[in-house]
Amino acid sequence: MNDFTLRLTITAQEHGMLLKEYVQRMGISKRMLADIKFGGGDLLVNGEHVTVRYVLQEGDELVILFPPEKVSESLQPEAIPLDILFEDGHVLVLNKKPFLSSIPSREHPSGSLANGLIHYYRQTGCQATVHLVSRLDRDTSGVMLVAKHRFAHSLLSGLQKKGEVKRQYRAVVHGLIREESGTIDAPIGRKATSIIERAVIPEGQKAVTHFKVNSRIGQLTDVSLSLETGRTHQIRVHMSHIGHPLCGDTLYGGTRDAIKRQALHSERLTFIHPLTREKLTFSAPLPQDIQQLLES
Repeated sequence: MNDFTLRLTITAQEHGMLLKEYVQRMGISKRMLADIKFGGGDLLVNGEHVTVRYVLQEGDELVILFPPEKVSESLQPEAIPLDILFEDGHVLVLNKKPFLSSIPSREHPSGSLANGLIHYYRQTGCQATVHLVSRLDRDTSGVMLVAKHRFAHSLLSGLQKKGEVKRQYRAVVHGLIREESGTIDAPIGRKATSIIERAVIPEGQKAVTHFKVNSRIGQLTDVSLSLETGRTHQIRVHMSHIGHPLCGDTLYGGTRDAIKRQALHSERLTFIHPLTREKLTFSAPLPQDIQQLLES
């Protein structure tokens, strides 16, 4: 089965263009084009097999068949429940539950979202491997974006670089933030004494986080955050850097007196669909443990 097919009608503006030039303008790289030609895909015009030297004509019906993808033998399918918010032939949007790793790790070699996706793909006859566009830490809950094939992943990665994939988070932090809103612009890099922990360091990569206070409850602050960059542990590091570590985040100075994980939730995701160019927005409600933290 080949799920990943593009059907396109050639317009007057594209009349006379070489097929090779046309697909490259679409964002299909030379390597991807080679995979289509020699890896089980195909290029059809009006139902006939063609080469990339074909000269397009107005009204031509172009079909691009992408080859099936190979899944790593180390990534085993597991029947993990998935909360799917949206799915089509190119992208999938999920609401990830807390305490679920995005991909297998040395500490958690199985039971990840990626294992669950491979199982789901096999159940639905989708020959694909896992392409995570936005990745969440194991303890972080909320909306995640997944590409269902390599071409969609390539396009979405390009949109991310242009700032067309926007994420909004909710967090509960220790202490009372005085400002109603603000921006944290501080470079983040790997901490010299750890392979996991990050820190604000002069030689780090540029990292920018915007925050807005929603409410102050006791000695806690409920805050919404948006990112200009996507550094590892960015929100956790930045909030700790300004003296307000996330509740439950023991790695960066928080305590687990009231919640057993970092109180961080990916609340909203807005992106431009890589193929339809439609603007899509999805949200996930606060999970029970963060809601209880706010109510308590």
